[in-house]
Amino acid sequence: MPFATLAVVQAILPIDLTALLAVFMGVSVVLVPVIGITARFALKPTVEALSRFFDKKGSDEAISILERRMALIEQQVESIDTNVQRLVETSEFDRNLAAPTQSPDQISGPSSDE
Repeated sequence: MPFATLAVVQAILPIDLTALLAVFMGVSVVLVPVIGITARFALKPTVEALSRFFDKKGSDEAISILERRMALIEQQVESIDTNVQRLVETSEFDRNLAAPTQSPDQISGPSSDE
């Protein structure tokens, strides 16, 4: 009989579900902790990098908010300084208006004719 005419017949056996589940559970008892430890060491640098990134992002936002607040305070201080300067000028003007006026003779001093 030539090789090409040989027919290989395999019998399909039913799956023993209990044995398959027992093997899966037995392997899982060992593999789950191993996978957990491996994931911890593999993911630790990634998690730390992400936490630093978000911490830095939060601090950058805080710095940005503080810079805006400082700019607003500087504007308010400049406004107050301008208003105080105007009040000083107004006060001096009012004081000059209220002062008794001097006659032209008093301003020029004593005359040389005397």
